Amino acid sequence: MIRAALLAMSYAHPRGLPVVDAMTPPVLVLSGPLTRDEVNGPCDALRTLLDSGGRRGTGGVVVCDVGGLGPPGLAAVNLLARLQLTARRAGGRIRLRDPSPALCALLDLVGLRFEMEGQPEQREPPLGVQEAVEPGDPAV
Repeated sequence: MIRAALLAMSYAHPRGLPVVDAMTPPVLVLSGPLTRDEVNGPCDALRTLLDSGGRRGTGGVVVCDVGGLGPPGLAAVNLLARLQLTARRAGGRIRLRDPSPALCALLDLVGLRFEMEGQPEQREPPLGVQEAVEPGDPAV
C-alpha cells in the first residue's frame, strides 16, 4: 500500500515570528510496495501541494522522495508518469529525490526523463562562459 506524506521535522519552535524559506520546495514522500491501482492518492496529494504553495518561490516544483518505493517495477513507472502529468497539468513539475540506480535505468529504458535532485538542469550555460575559438577553425 502506498502512503503519501509531507516531510516534517520535529524541533523546538523558537520564540518570535517563524522563519520560512520560500525557496525550499515541498516534499512528497512515496513508499511502497506499489500496485497499479494506488495512483489516485499520491496524485491528489501532489495536486494539493501545488495548489497550497508549491508554486510560490519554488517555481512550481515538488520534490518526490522515491527512496522508499522498494524494488522498481512498472507500477512505479506508472505512478511517476502520472505524477509528472498531474504536476504539468497544475502548472508545476516534480523532481525525484533518492532514486535507486535500478529505477533510473528502468525510467531510461521506457523513455521517461525526470529532473533529479542534485543534478544540474539542462539549460543554457551560465553567463560569462565562452567557447574558445582557435585561429583557422572553420565557421559552423
